Amino acid sequence: MDRVLVTGGAGYIGSHACKALRAAGYEPVTYDSLVTGWSDAVKFGPFEQGDLLDRTRLDSVFAKYEPIAVMHFAALSLVGESMTNPGLYWRNNVEGSRHLIEAAVEAGCMNFVFSSTCATYGDQDNVVLDENSVQQPINSYGASKRAIEDMLRDFEAAFGLRHVIFRYFNVAGADPDGEVGEYHRPETHLIPLMLDAIDGKRDALTVFGTDYDTPDGTCIRDYVHVCDLVDAHVLGLRWLSGGKRSRVFNLGTGSGFSVREVIDQSRTVTNRAVPYKEGPRRPGDCTKLVSGSTRAKSELGWSPTRSTLDQMIADAWRWHQSGHYEK
Repeated sequence: MDRVLVTGGAGYIGSHACKALRAAGYEPVTYDSLVTGWSDAVKFGPFEQGDLLDRTRLDSVFAKYEPIAVMHFAALSLVGESMTNPGLYWRNNVEGSRHLIEAAVEAGCMNFVFSSTCATYGDQDNVVLDENSVQQPINSYGASKRAIEDMLRDFEAAFGLRHVIFRYFNVAGADPDGEVGEYHRPETHLIPLMLDAIDGKRDALTVFGTDYDTPDGTCIRDYVHVCDLVDAHVLGLRWLSGGKRSRVFNLGTGSGFSVREVIDQSRTVTNRAVPYKEGPRRPGDCTKLVSGSTRAKSELGWSPTRSTLDQMIADAWRWHQSGHYEK
């Protein structure tokens, strides 16, 4: 069975990717520091605890498992924190990724699937965001991801490291089988925060900014189901295994929903009131981020099947009610 090294495999997206890899016939090897990951989410293959900045540890893991590819999810991803502590993001995300990329090249593991972000595009209102859109991030999180994209291109030119870069829009939902789900410490994502408020685990959801230039004054985002997202990663791995060239793909649905629209839909799905309060804008937040690309569908054959707002909320609510994330 071919092995794939999954950095951040104990995290939200990484754990779902491990499940998808196992179902596709690969053995996922999770490499995670557990700083933000969750050990109980490692269920689908071997686990190696370690930090990306520990090159010796990385080298030993590559030697032990001889993976055919890397899926790189491990990163700090709090936009607000990246604005107040940029050095942390450049050290952890960029330096950590350099260690990983160098270790992969030295081990002869020349297929690399990278978890990037639509935050590399910055705030471009009334622009259809596709893979050729200008990248002008407005926070250190987005800037760190763009730097890693550039690093991958440099390592391809120098050493032949082929890569697929996925620029995500907002990821939501949970495994419909309930084996893994969304869990962050601290929680910052809209839908789980909202479900906490619905369930009385927090006093209220805070809506950050109600004066944006949108129909209802709140930010608009493109939401994609985590299971659809990781299906694209398996397709990206097969793309590289088939000898195809390095490629960038946006992963979004092309439909944007405002914070207020998500609140309204959550009220419908859960049949419960959503306690919320209004707060000021957060530094680094964009007004609108929506994908205008169909490249993943046309070239990878990606077909998102669960990325409707009601389905994403319903799956997240089912996971939330299971209590798994509290263990």
